Amino acid sequence: MTETAPPKKLPLDALWRARTSKFGDFAGYDMPLQFEGLIPEHNWTRSRAGLFDVSHMGPCFFALPKGHGLEGEAAHKKIASLIERLVPADIQGLRPGQVRYTMLLNEGGGVLDDLMIARPAEPGAAGDLYIVVNAGCKHQDWALIEDATKGEANLVRADDRCLLALQGPGAHHAAAAVIDPALADMSFMNVRRFDAFGRITVTRSGYTGEDGYEILVRAEQATVLAETLLAHPEVKPIGLGARDSLRLEAGLCLYGHELDPTTSPIEADLAWTIQKRRREAGDFPGAKRILREYDLGAARKRVGIRPNDRAPAREGVEIFKDGKKIGIVTSGGFSPTLNGPISMGYVEAAHAEPGHVVDLMIRGVPRAATITPLPFVPHKYHRPKKGS
Repeated sequence: MTETAPPKKLPLDALWRARTSKFGDFAGYDMPLQFEGLIPEHNWTRSRAGLFDVSHMGPCFFALPKGHGLEGEAAHKKIASLIERLVPADIQGLRPGQVRYTMLLNEGGGVLDDLMIARPAEPGAAGDLYIVVNAGCKHQDWALIEDATKGEANLVRADDRCLLALQGPGAHHAAAAVIDPALADMSFMNVRRFDAFGRITVTRSGYTGEDGYEILVRAEQATVLAETLLAHPEVKPIGLGARDSLRLEAGLCLYGHELDPTTSPIEADLAWTIQKRRREAGDFPGAKRILREYDLGAARKRVGIRPNDRAPAREGVEIFKDGKKIGIVTSGGFSPTLNGPISMGYVEAAHAEPGHVVDLMIRGVPRAATITPLPFVPHKYHRPKKGS
């Protein structure tokens, strides 16, 4: 028998073990699940600022080889054109300092992973991209990118560093006080590098629906950064449990649940991630299926679901209408903010409009539920007002 490798430890493992004993294996890493409890941690993040360790993710740098001879926009368009072989987003159109959410696709139009791609703000990094992929897919993702661009660009893994997510309405106060006042002026889906705690890369982004940042810091500087953030009165450590309840309330996809190799971006209600230039060119994997669904609609659609009673509907629960199966739940749980159960799932397009009543088959008993708009809890991302 093949022995299962023990889960890897996070760079900040000792820091978290001094605060909790509730750990669990996620994507091959030993992750802190809770500190004070899921509900208080969830509510603290919604009202103050939560610090999450997401070092299990797959940050990397993708860059043209040294001596490539290109500068400015020419360098950016070259590196962007290489990654566009695999994703449907307009990466060439990124402005300096802009981040874009997209997906790696297979030839059938299914999603291999979802990821963030950022164009650095610094002029000297015009031939670079900063990419963060999901923990469970990172090795396959990196291999896919390298195979598709062999000899044309270099991929440098950065998952030996620490990736911290500071999320919540107090995040900008804490980040500006601890790292640099300029963080408060960053906009949602922007990236900057700061000469603080060594040299860090910061995006104003996250996975909770709240304002916040993701901070990539070298492992040797991670402890002092985390401890300094935790010393701020707005900040508490938050575990993996609350991260999932927050992302579910925000209506955000989780790979392996809402997204998989059979599911298209259109089915997942992510058509907005495919910008006009890419739709017109149709030059990405799976374009034939995806553009057909974009024009004509997909046969099924990702939706929000509110059970009409208190029984939670979790992954795998089948969805019925008039005795006919029409879909399945992909994620579900209790919403601390709404004080009740919520779920996401896929249903036939004819039943996807908000307000439709369906039946959730829970332990063999049909229970009524209502199709609901996503997100369940409004996003609070920091976007400057137009004209400001």
